Amino acid sequence: MSRLWKDARFLRISLVPYFRCGERDRATSTEIEIDRIHMSSKHSSKQTFEARRSAGSSHRQIHQVPLPFTTLIGREHEVQQVCTLLMNPDVRLLTVTGPGGIGKTRLALQVALDVQHTFPDGYCFVPLAHIDTPQQAVLTIAQSLGLSETRKRLQFEHLKSFLRDKHLLLLLDNFEQVLAAAALLPELLSACPTLKILVTSRAVLRVQGEYEFLVPPLAVPDLHHLPKYETIEQFGAVMLFKQRARAIQPDFQVTEENAAIIAAICARLDGLPLAIELAAAYSKLLPPRELLSRLEKPLDVLTRGGPDAPVRQQTLRNTISWSYELLSTEEQRVFRRLSVFAGGCTLEAAEVVCTAPGDVTMPVMHVVASLLDKSLLQPAKQESDVWHLQMLETIREYGLERLEEYGELEITMHAHATYYLGLAEQAEPALLDMKQIRWLERLERERDNLWAALHWLVECNETEAALRLAGALGWFWFLRGFVSEGRSFLEHALPPSGEGGTSVSPQV
Repeated sequence: MSRLWKDARFLRISLVPYFRCGERDRATSTEIEIDRIHMSSKHSSKQTFEARRSAGSSHRQIHQVPLPFTTLIGREHEVQQVCTLLMNPDVRLLTVTGPGGIGKTRLALQVALDVQHTFPDGYCFVPLAHIDTPQQAVLTIAQSLGLSETRKRLQFEHLKSFLRDKHLLLLLDNFEQVLAAAALLPELLSACPTLKILVTSRAVLRVQGEYEFLVPPLAVPDLHHLPKYETIEQFGAVMLFKQRARAIQPDFQVTEENAAIIAAICARLDGLPLAIELAAAYSKLLPPRELLSRLEKPLDVLTRGGPDAPVRQQTLRNTISWSYELLSTEEQRVFRRLSVFAGGCTLEAAEVVCTAPGDVTMPVMHVVASLLDKSLLQPAKQESDVWHLQMLETIREYGLERLEEYGELEITMHAHATYYLGLAEQAEPALLDMKQIRWLERLERERDNLWAALHWLVECNETEAALRLAGALGWFWFLRGFVSEGRSFLEHALPPSGEGGTSVSPQV
């Protein structure tokens, strides 16, 4: 009996070269001989299984991913992070999230290409940008896998049956368009134990088993502490600008003369890859300095997407509008009002300012959480146990446009200025007691908002309120050593000489 088992083991090992060489007839006859020895499936060789996977079943492999036209720039760290997550046995559903134009699809494609060797049955890219129902999503996935169409009720069962024994990576792109189909993914994964799903979406799916990876903007230099130009050239955002500029102007160079300007362009565009590519398209027409000066309102400038790009990526405004239109009415209202905050805000500030007109029915905290999920807000660094919420400047500009369009700018800016005047006056006495450090840190984080509030009060001729704000911040400017900025702040608050005086508190 032991001799028979040895013979079977030998025959099993001999299958490997047959499968690898594609000699399926000889492999089949050998398998018949193994069956004759009564070899049960539980003793089947791992080597045979792997050989079948790697070569003998190659005709069943799926390689349905569009090959990128350009090299991925500045994303080495993110690619490695996503690959590591995807290789974790516990991670079977991974959602790559971020705002429109951040490069989610390009990153996911690179990841799929890098990990393809770990999926014997291949990988499949499924574009969902124009799909808006779960039924259409299922049909599109099935078609991408080469499955024939069945009755709608049976299509999902057909899909599960096909994928049940597949060790395959499914890449679902632009899933934010069809979030109602998200509940199908855990069911699909449950039925298909060796399937993994990589999703790109502007919104997290909020389903069981989901892991999220938030794609950050490309790295940009610190404009306040610029390194040498050779180092500036190594930042991801600058590298991308250079690559795209060279595509239309082959002799384009980052030099000692223009490096700081290009860094400022990339910073003005938040390190957003789509915005940088659209800006670089002007490099043959405009020198960097002039391009930077025209980017004061980037949504009006960045309108030259390629004709082969999706409509939503033809202009930066279209990209942001795509996300905005997917919001509920309440989410749109809060999003518009959050755009008045310069440099971000706390949740408390958002709750006060966004509800000031009295027409927000949902708790602002819930709406803010949803906007975070949908990549229109980002959590900033946590300091002093207070979370700060931030909005990319390009997205903020879009929000301000919509705010003005809806006739809400004046009332929202008034609420903003009132809140920050109250904050400054609350901080003033605390700057001289035991809470000094905490308040100094908070006011420093809010400097952009304090300036925005002052500009609004001056523009509206609310001189007394402007001077109250300037006076309340006197100790802040002094203790932080920002004396010249404080003087500028106060001068801005003062009415021009010759105008009628306003009664102001003596402490001012």
